[in-house]
Amino acid sequence: MTDLSQAQWRKAARSTSGNGGCVEVAGNLPGVVAIRDSKRPEDGAHVVDRSAFAAFLADVKAGRYDG
Repeated sequence: MTDLSQAQWRKAARSTSGNGGCVEVAGNLPGVVAIRDSKRPEDGAHVVDRSAFAAFLADVKAGRYDG
């Protein structure tokens, strides 16, 4: 299990109350990125490898998930 006690959480740029999203990201952890719902931080976080998260962001920016 990854220790998140030193995580520095920041709200994602496109996460607004207007669209129902409240995503926070912690990118200061060695080798991983943590993602959580800012409305429910007590529910925990998803922790993914930094390279996998970078690939996901590249896909999002390229429109791969646009419906």
